[in-house]
Amino acid sequence: MATTYTWDIAQLERETADGYVYTAHWAVHAVSGIYSASAHGSVRLQKPETLVPFADLTKDQVIGWVKEKLGGAEKVAEIEAALQAQLDEQTAPTKAQGMPWQ
Repeated sequence: MATTYTWDIAQLERETADGYVYTAHWAVHAVSGIYSASAHGSVRLQKPETLVPFADLTKDQVIGWVKEKLGGAEKVAEIEAALQAQLDEQTAPTKAQGMPWQ
């Protein structure tokens, strides 16, 4: 089954004077069938020369900033590969616990 990755923004921190978003808290969720995995974090954003008004920001725009700040497509692929590894372990576990007499 194909894995679906969904990037999201959980919260933004901004300066009230000008709307400059200085921190974005992000999450990415991976789903494959009945299995799921997720990762999350925060990135500090540099103040651009031209600010986009806070009310005009879109989720896709901020996700783009986050992915760029994380390291671009290569880092995004690493994060998604790590989530896929978690899903693979859930699907076909390589480790288990317990005792043979129970």
